[in-house]
Amino acid sequence: MVKFGIISDTHLSLNDDVKVSETLVNQLKEIFLDVDEIIHAGDISEPFILDLLKDIAPIRSVKGESDNIKGLEEFIQISANKYNIGVIHEKPDDLEAFFKRNNLHILIFGHTHQPLIKGTTYNTLLINPGSPTKPKAPLPKKGFEKPIARPTVITLKIDEDNILSTFVINLKNSEK
Repeated sequence: MVKFGIISDTHLSLNDDVKVSETLVNQLKEIFLDVDEIIHAGDISEPFILDLLKDIAPIRSVKGESDNIKGLEEFIQISANKYNIGVIHEKPDDLEAFFKRNNLHILIFGHTHQPLIKGTTYNTLLINPGSPTKPKAPLPKKGFEKPIARPTVITLKIDEDNILSTFVINLKNSEK
């Protein structure tokens, strides 16, 4: 079995209030305590965030549009038992073709700052962890006229044959 901690769109810089970074990292130490690996889906902003996350668990990350970090790729693939996982910052327009071209079962992406766990009509899974620092509320819909933006991350647990669980986890607000 493998468990991933998934995060995106941290958008933290050295100019930000240190308390924001400390609050976030302290929450992640607890939430990601038993993860095997952390996946960051881009818009990290500065390398010190990756260093802080490496103290929790090994990390893999991709480049977002606001990242100026050397060595980050725009797309990576991870194998977890029988599942092929793709990680990219911005979701491609033609998802079905992208899944087929890369032989993916799961696509992790960021960019929207809104959490999402959704199956597709072509038997694949989309995961977006939202943002732990700059969340955006979903669009209003009937019954949810005043949605709230909540800082979030996601965990994903996979065994040899199945996706066991994937959860959106709400964080305490760590904004300035």
